[in-house]
Amino acid sequence: MKKILALILSVVLLTAVTSTEAMAFWGKKDKKEKIVLWLPPIGENDKAVWEPIIKEYEKANNIDVELEIIPWENYSEKYAAGIASGQGPDVGYMYAEMFPQFIEVGAVEDLTPYLTEEDYEKYIYIKHGKMMGGMYGLALEAANPAVIYYNKDILASIGEDVPVTWEDFVRSAVKATKDKDKDGKADQWGFSQGWGAPYFGDLNWNWYGFLWQAGGDIFNDDLKTVKFNDKAGVKTAEFLKDLKFKHDILPPYYMAQTNKEMLQTTFGPGKSLFSIYLSSAAGEILDRSFPNLNYGMILSLEDEDKGTFASVDQLVLMSGAKDKELAFGLIQHMLSTESMTKFHKHHPRAPITKGEPYQGDPRLQKMIATQEGVYRPLVVGPHGVEIYEYLWKQLQMMMAGEKSAKESLDEAAEYSNRLLAK
Repeated sequence: MKKILALILSVVLLTAVTSTEAMAFWGKKDKKEKIVLWLPPIGENDKAVWEPIIKEYEKANNIDVELEIIPWENYSEKYAAGIASGQGPDVGYMYAEMFPQFIEVGAVEDLTPYLTEEDYEKYIYIKHGKMMGGMYGLALEAANPAVIYYNKDILASIGEDVPVTWEDFVRSAVKATKDKDKDGKADQWGFSQGWGAPYFGDLNWNWYGFLWQAGGDIFNDDLKTVKFNDKAGVKTAEFLKDLKFKHDILPPYYMAQTNKEMLQTTFGPGKSLFSIYLSSAAGEILDRSFPNLNYGMILSLEDEDKGTFASVDQLVLMSGAKDKELAFGLIQHMLSTESMTKFHKHHPRAPITKGEPYQGDPRLQKMIATQEGVYRPLVVGPHGVEIYEYLWKQLQMMMAGEKSAKESLDEAAEYSNRLLAK
């Protein structure tokens, strides 16, 4: 009897162990690998646009992709915190200011070993991924320059042509600033420029282009010091400050709104001659919300030179990705001609790959094709996020009347050069 009982127990135990192993095996097989993807909002309702594209890759590779859309306001901080805690993405989106700090700590993978000769031919803006000794990104967002919007009806009413120089711009803006309802206060302004953004993103429209037009730049060539407080920089800052304190062509709420908000609340309703923001806002904001607005676009004014900002923001492979080949495959899928054609149908932009049809604003097509160099991205320099954030705060104080142009730039330069000396 004891032998029979022992035999029964052995069979039960063996069955239990075998079942446990089988469950573990099948459970492991059923558990899909996951790729974490972090993106900012490029347009409205991005998640709904990306999800069908991402599902194609999930299905083809039997994986899950966890997409998180992160607001611009705390984008770089989210990255820093995620990487520090080991909770960062496998694939992400970075703009020029972010790259140095994450490359220096080894958080971003050099893509050189993953790229083929065909890739170098296929991706239109691939040269911009080369930085700091490696190839650290592939462009997802490019050729979307900052432009000056102008109201054609207001311009005609004051007898002016489309401005070419800074002088033309100021003269027209002064003439357009009027008290139309005769209550003693202006209700139409020359330039609806906003200085109220809580983070440095509005430097893209309020600072870089004007600085380049004056012949200036952010960094010296060796990237070890900044030069934005030189003669050209001070000239630029004084020009901007004069728009309020000498010419008085800005709305009284200029320190409370962003440039996007100014486009929506002031330029769109026909209450200003000029505004400045992304060119993609023409279709995404003005044409949708203000279909009767008669407006045009200026790529760049002229002073010593021409220039306007256009980001080349990149998809990056993070060094912490568990399966780098699979994660890089997601980047390739997202940037494929087929995927970008679908994405740009919802958010019209210039093509990223050769063979993709142009789905950007037709008013910009020739401009985009022929004037690269006039529109340009930032040079990737060390401590970009800290430098630009501090510069933005100093320029805000200048525009609020709290500091002179030179004081603001000198303080920002001193802070920047201390960082760069470390």
